[in-house]
Amino acid sequence: MRRAVNDLLGAYDKLIMDPVHGGIPLYRHEIQVIDHPLFQRLRNICQNDILSLVFPGATHSRFLHSIGVMHVGTRMFRAMIDAYLRERQLSEQTDLSLSQLDAIDYLAKVIRLGCLLHDSGHSSFSHQFTQARRIRDLMSRPGRFADLWAGVDYSLYHREEPEELEHEHYSVRVAHEVLSQVDLHGAGLFSQDVIGIMETTDVLPSATFQRHAHTFWQFIAGEDAKSGALINSDIPRMVMDLLKSIVSGEIDADRADYMLRDGFHSSVTIGGFNLDHLVSNLRFGWDVSEPWLGLAITQKGLGALEDFVYSRHQMYRKVYAHKTALGFDWLLREAINEVLEVPDNFHWVDTCLSDMRYFAELTDNFFWEAFRKVARGNPRSFSFCIVNRVKLDHLDTREDLAGPQIERHSRWLASKLGLAPTDVVTCSMRARFSNIQDNFNGIKVLSRDPINRTRSLKKITDVSAFFSKFGDGTITHFYARPAVTTQAGDGLTE
Repeated sequence: MRRAVNDLLGAYDKLIMDPVHGGIPLYRHEIQVIDHPLFQRLRNICQNDILSLVFPGATHSRFLHSIGVMHVGTRMFRAMIDAYLRERQLSEQTDLSLSQLDAIDYLAKVIRLGCLLHDSGHSSFSHQFTQARRIRDLMSRPGRFADLWAGVDYSLYHREEPEELEHEHYSVRVAHEVLSQVDLHGAGLFSQDVIGIMETTDVLPSATFQRHAHTFWQFIAGEDAKSGALINSDIPRMVMDLLKSIVSGEIDADRADYMLRDGFHSSVTIGGFNLDHLVSNLRFGWDVSEPWLGLAITQKGLGALEDFVYSRHQMYRKVYAHKTALGFDWLLREAINEVLEVPDNFHWVDTCLSDMRYFAELTDNFFWEAFRKVARGNPRSFSFCIVNRVKLDHLDTREDLAGPQIERHSRWLASKLGLAPTDVVTCSMRARFSNIQDNFNGIKVLSRDPINRTRSLKKITDVSAFFSKFGDGTITHFYARPAVTTQAGDGLTE
């Protein structure tokens, strides 16, 4: 209990200085996680693949982003606890019991580790890696999942074997490997609780988590804890889902950190929003009639939430979907495919994707060296374009085109510009904002009646018309293949 009190009061074992958030405190078990080779590999994986070829400052790594997400997730949870305590003290004097302190501390540490490890399975060049055709083929190979979990009971985290692996599945595998080798027992934590709040998992929480979840729920909900449909609900599952929404939801620590971090390192202002204002207006929300437990935001915090959503929308349009950046992403994927045509490279990547003993070696550095080797031997290669920053010649941009429309427009451009149809390539990015328009999954607005001062939860689109402006959209850029690759093999366009 003394450890819980000390940790809640801000005691820490180490401080990491971060250019975005300042000093980030770490506990002893978190230092052990960060020092593990499978986490250290994130130092050599760029957060934004090769965005630095367009925005030179964007060389930041998944390593520091993961630590930043842990910091933001902690701020979100503690801000909601702090706001709850302040509001309770206005109406009645409430003292925290030792069991309540212990529950809050346990859940806070679970959130921190879940945030810290949420991206630990990203491979070289982050998202672009799994979008390369030959990598997709590798990751969907029959038996890949079984090989990855050889000798380990994956049913603790997954009900069934997935048909195709994503980076989230690798994050779970890395988290299991790392957490099994650090002193979680000394911190009073259980790995299934941490991994249970990560994506793709379905976990039975530990008895400790279940006990703390009931204590936390009774503390937060007060009289509502034993009323309505919630009395017969799976409280530990609902609390776990609440923690999941902090790690990966519509308003989550991941998005909050990468928007601020990517904007900062890209030297653009469109990714900025007031994190302090947003966090200070988050609340715990519950509805005994549904039942529902999740995040809520005060009405005065809607402005900060609107800034958050608009900033994310603009970052997708102006940075992530930048015409030159998407062109380099296309070249990068083709270069990865090219490198894997070399048998030694193919077999090594295959091995790394199947065995945690070698996964730590799958970083950006491996592919950069492979690109250079291919480029030296073939100046007409896609690898040559990446190494020497040979850009695609941008022809046109269209929004919200379907597949057949993209193909027709590509052929039309080729005919008008006198190009061979295979020399016009396309690259699309889809931005998903439909959850905002539908019901902003997992978050509601906490409003107060002006007469009787009672509180109620409302759908976010019923309170603000701002969010109805957003929906899913696709930006498609059309390019001419670089002259140096016009004699490369056909069939490599998307």
